[in-house]
Amino acid sequence: MADLPVRVEINEEGPREGFQIEPGPIETGDKVRVIEALAATGVAHIQVCSFVSPKLVPGWQDADAVVRSFAPRSGVEYTGLWFNAKGLDRAMEHADKLSLLGAISLSASDAFSRRNLNRSHAENLERMRSQTALHLSKNVPVTRVGVMAAFGCNFQGEVSVADVIRTVRDGFGIADEVGISIEEISLSDTMGWAVPSRIEAVVGAVRERWPDQRIKLHLHDTRGMAVANAAAGLRLGVDKYDSTVGGLGGCPFAAHTGAAGNIATEELVMLCEEMGVETGIDLDALIEAGRLAESIVGHPLPSELLHAGSLHAARRKVMQ
Repeated sequence: MADLPVRVEINEEGPREGFQIEPGPIETGDKVRVIEALAATGVAHIQVCSFVSPKLVPGWQDADAVVRSFAPRSGVEYTGLWFNAKGLDRAMEHADKLSLLGAISLSASDAFSRRNLNRSHAENLERMRSQTALHLSKNVPVTRVGVMAAFGCNFQGEVSVADVIRTVRDGFGIADEVGISIEEISLSDTMGWAVPSRIEAVVGAVRERWPDQRIKLHLHDTRGMAVANAAAGLRLGVDKYDSTVGGLGGCPFAAHTGAAGNIATEELVMLCEEMGVETGIDLDALIEAGRLAESIVGHPLPSELLHAGSLHAARRKVMQ
């Protein structure tokens, strides 16, 4: 347990991820209520929306209205997601509220890159070169290399550690070409193939190759392994995670309907607290934010804590 971090950073993606995939429609005001409820829990990073085509993602046709409407809370960083120049331009219109950060995003599975992006790995490298140049031309910093399908792929099968290392190396190659410094490597279990031993192997290899880089884990609970995988990450000293309140959102790449999406934020927070790792988040308030989200989407969310409550609450009840 000696490698446990003292504190972790949690990047809450529930609003963007959840309201993107829900059939909806979800009212703009309800999206704002969830964002503001999350900000009141102590969550320091919230991804609030996607700036994407309303034809492709109708759930975020009101992205601009949502950003205009929420009241920002001091100490909370709000971000958005975009995939092209038009989306970036829309995000930049809200630079007073949003932190604008770019990334070099690649896939360790060529099959997934072709299936998800309709591009080979080589073609996606060229797209990332042009996108990085676009970001820098607009003074948007690019400080992260992200690797999708880092632990396995529904379309390729096993993804080797060597594939992950090669993909990260390609991302650093783009950064070197334009003279930027990468501060973070994000490893994504995009389709829920990770188990703790796989987390140990991949994180260990990446850390050995780039010992000074911060590692972030983006974990999906597709096959019920997300909490176990987060525990493995914590034992390795990983101190940054993506998650979604209540487990909002599903996994469009899981190859079956109804699969769980990202690890639920409240389950990650409880895990950290029970392992002695600080989060700065009020767990009971977070559970209430998850229950609010569940009531808004109108169906049960995957998180067990929304129904069982926290151990804090259980302990208080026993002491009464």
